[in-house]
Amino acid sequence: MGEVFAGRYELVDPIGRGGVGAVWRAWDHRRRRYVAAKVLLQSDAHSLLRFVREQALRIDHPHVLAPTSWAADDDKVLFTMDLVAGGSLAHLVGDYGPLPPPFVCTLLDQLLAGLAAVHAEDVVHRDVKPANVLLEATGTGRPRLRLSDFGIAMRLGEPRLTETNLVVGTPGYLAPEQMMGAEPDFPADLFAVGLVALYLLEGAKPDSKALIQYFAEHGTPSAPKGIPEPLWQVVATLLQPDPLARFRTATGARKALAAAAELLPEPGPDDELIEIFDQLGPLPRGSPRGPVGESAGAGPGSGTVQRGNGRGETRPGGE
Repeated sequence: MGEVFAGRYELVDPIGRGGVGAVWRAWDHRRRRYVAAKVLLQSDAHSLLRFVREQALRIDHPHVLAPTSWAADDDKVLFTMDLVAGGSLAHLVGDYGPLPPPFVCTLLDQLLAGLAAVHAEDVVHRDVKPANVLLEATGTGRPRLRLSDFGIAMRLGEPRLTETNLVVGTPGYLAPEQMMGAEPDFPADLFAVGLVALYLLEGAKPDSKALIQYFAEHGTPSAPKGIPEPLWQVVATLLQPDPLARFRTATGARKALAAAAELLPEPGPDDELIEIFDQLGPLPRGSPRGPVGESAGAGPGSGTVQRGNGRGETRPGGE
């Protein structure tokens, strides 16, 4: 705490840990605001190359959390991103369990919109999962999510950093073709969106291997209990084991989702109100103070930090 990096970024407190670095809340002395800063922990060439790839990504979209700047200082490097205060989808499901289908439709629409912007840059994310989808602290207002953590993303046709037979991604959220070592492509990201949708609707991590096997042997199953049929048809198309049977694009999936959402019943007066809390809490004593009303937030991959859930409790994050 208190270390000033490259004469500009004052590291205030750690807010998470990613695959190759720690994520800090940092004060940007030049812009006089708080940012999330990912600091590389290792100096080996392989990790540095991944770092260079991630910091080079520049996608300006309201539902994408991409790097905004970077700096180097002696044997350390960092890049910065906007702060996002509401934790991840994993935190939200941890607080509420299964989420109402209309609320899930809103989240999925934003996730697909962000993914469409990523794919428009010929970038495959390769690690879409609940812990990498962050939320603004919007309270009971309309949720706003940000797709984060591009540490293993790659452009189409870009040389791999690993051996071709090495599977890269998070177990449980991999498309069948990823597990077979196929070249990264957009349908694999869409399969992961389907798994995220099922996670939000059922409140538990899906058994992707069992799903793949069932689809392959019996075709599309009937809608699980509590999932409206129109929404299930969209999710099931995302989950098809054959990538050619999925939606062709994130935009196509988004259009189908919008049509399904129109068929869902309106939320009733007795339905639970979902509130997205600030998951980080106050700044440490003696920290620089930003503009009044500025909120802190969590950086990508922030799965190892104890956070309050807004109900007077703390628990480990991540999924």
